[in-house]
Amino acid sequence: MLTQQVILAKTEAYVKNLLTGEGSGHDWWHILRVWNNARTIALNEQADLFKVELAALLHDVGDHKFHNGDETVGPRMAEDWLTKLQVNPDIIEHVTTIIKELSFKGAGTSSRMSSIEGCIVQDADRLDAIGAIGIARTFAYGGHKNREIYNPEISPELHNSFEAYKKSTAPTINHFYEKLLLLKDRMHTQTAKQLAEQRHRYMELYLEQFYAEWQGER
Repeated sequence: MLTQQVILAKTEAYVKNLLTGEGSGHDWWHILRVWNNARTIALNEQADLFKVELAALLHDVGDHKFHNGDETVGPRMAEDWLTKLQVNPDIIEHVTTIIKELSFKGAGTSSRMSSIEGCIVQDADRLDAIGAIGIARTFAYGGHKNREIYNPEISPELHNSFEAYKKSTAPTINHFYEKLLLLKDRMHTQTAKQLAEQRHRYMELYLEQFYAEWQGER
């Protein structure tokens, strides 16, 4: 049986090879930041660090956004990989459950996590979706999907279902109102809540500057 250290090292190499060079903001560096965030948060929680780290590393290996909305791809890829490494089936089930539950599903829907490990990984992932890096990732993804930066004739929509959220083709600025600005108040852990405050304010300041420049005021 492989040690936890070896399993994590092999998983790191697997994900790095899979996602290096990805251009939409869901690349290896995103994974690394989420992994680091998750470990930071986990230090203050009564959680299984091994499960947290595996889920953080594997959470985007088969993101539904790049598989025609299929939410089963990511958990299946994670399960196949961990089974290959002969990881305990209970751990595999826990990790794949985290990945299944992780995604933001629209402003009007809940994204409940069934374990503290899941809460930690979701918080870590959401921290990387806000602040300066979150802004950069949002526009990278918008460009990847060939979306307008902003269109004042298209209003943000608070989606009431995951299907509606997945089908949205709205301009990138709308995404701030449809997701990013909502995340601060949806953090689970105290550590993440504290980190989210400053990142949230940075996004608000960015939008103030954006609209001022749009109107030619600055």
